[in-house]
Amino acid sequence: MSTLDLTRRRLLKGAGALAAAPLVAAGGPAMAAAPFLGAVEPRTYRFKLGDFEVTMIADSEAFVDGPWPLIGGNAERADVDGLMQENILPTNKYRPGFTPMVVNTGKELVLFDTGNGERGFVPRPHGGWLAKQLAPAGFAPEQIDVVVLSHGHPDHIGGVLEKGEPLFPKARYVTGAVDYNFWSSGRPAGDLANFAALYRDYVVPFADRTTFLDPGDQIVPGISAIEAFGHTPGHLGFDIESAGKRLVFWGDCAHHQVASLARPDWHCVFDVDKEQGARTRTRMFDMVASGRVAVSGFHMPFPSLGYVERRKDGGYRWLPHSYQLAL
Repeated sequence: MSTLDLTRRRLLKGAGALAAAPLVAAGGPAMAAAPFLGAVEPRTYRFKLGDFEVTMIADSEAFVDGPWPLIGGNAERADVDGLMQENILPTNKYRPGFTPMVVNTGKELVLFDTGNGERGFVPRPHGGWLAKQLAPAGFAPEQIDVVVLSHGHPDHIGGVLEKGEPLFPKARYVTGAVDYNFWSSGRPAGDLANFAALYRDYVVPFADRTTFLDPGDQIVPGISAIEAFGHTPGHLGFDIESAGKRLVFWGDCAHHQVASLARPDWHCVFDVDKEQGARTRTRMFDMVASGRVAVSGFHMPFPSLGYVERRKDGGYRWLPHSYQLAL
């Protein structure tokens, strides 16, 4: 007897058993429809990195218009839209991540960026979640030892204060010297002037508790700054290494998981120096792709973790984290 015949006999036997099963009496009590419970999405994600422990915390769920012209303002809209369609993504909406990161070194809790807070890009209730998400993530604000600010945009510094008071009362602050000098100087004009005013309210008052970094400087053992200028004049990434494991926090080197990587030459509207921003993207993407290094990308979809693959056409591809960091 063939395998096909045996399989058919099993199926027929199973069908016969179902036919012989007693039926529920007509007119019996009906089962009520279950209520809808609403969508549930994770807002924290934690993993080990060598001897460190890293926690990703969602700060927003907002959708924004785009990606064009926020990404690819120097390109034809049809080209940007076409790339979205190729990747089964809408052409008129996308949801960037806004993802602060806490690194527990075993000696200190180091927070990378503070999210939107009360005055960031994404207003509450759709953003500014960090203050309320710390407790579910397992932290109290007074436990944070170091607050690292990758750059001075409102969605990265907005969580420094809560109701006018420091959210992290015992922390020291770390940021780039070039970035601090730019935002605190009074030079920015136009929209940047509004960002600079927020910076003077939120960051400058902590100058006496702030360490000003140059690329290559160490924050704590195992964590050092990477030059990533262009998005802002002193924008920094950070290299995090422990017990042979490595993670690069690249801040705002990418704002869309497809468009920013496939075409690093496409301008980002948020970049202060768009040409330098494009050069930095290419250099950063090439570095992490060549080293097969895990990445924490602030604006990648939550949990904002992944890897970068170099494509044959000269662009790059974001590979979302699955289980690599759990090994």
